[in-house]
Amino acid sequence: MAMDEKTRTELEAAVFRRLVEHLRTRTDVQNIDLMNLAGFCRNCLSNWYKDAADAKDVPVSKDESRERVYGMPYDEWKAKYQREATPEQQSAFAEAHSEAHKQ
Repeated sequence: MAMDEKTRTELEAAVFRRLVEHLRTRTDVQNIDLMNLAGFCRNCLSNWYKDAADAKDVPVSKDESRERVYGMPYDEWKAKYQREATPEQQSAFAEAHSEAHKQ
């Protein structure tokens, strides 16, 4: 499918905004669950956002990029929604992390 660069960028931006909005509404899904199942989390998205800003010489702090993803300051999100990881979640994370380094 032929598509001009502007349209492709607009579609990708819309998809990113929809993903971020979805994650904002799914506060029941913990970052460790995302990491265990998908290999990325909200913090990864905020880091990628900052990396993209840095690549374009757009000044964005780590706190600002996190707030773009979380919809509020990170510390506020953690206080409201983050739960202590269960031993099972921690074990799954450790296993997935060790497998990723073997490849």
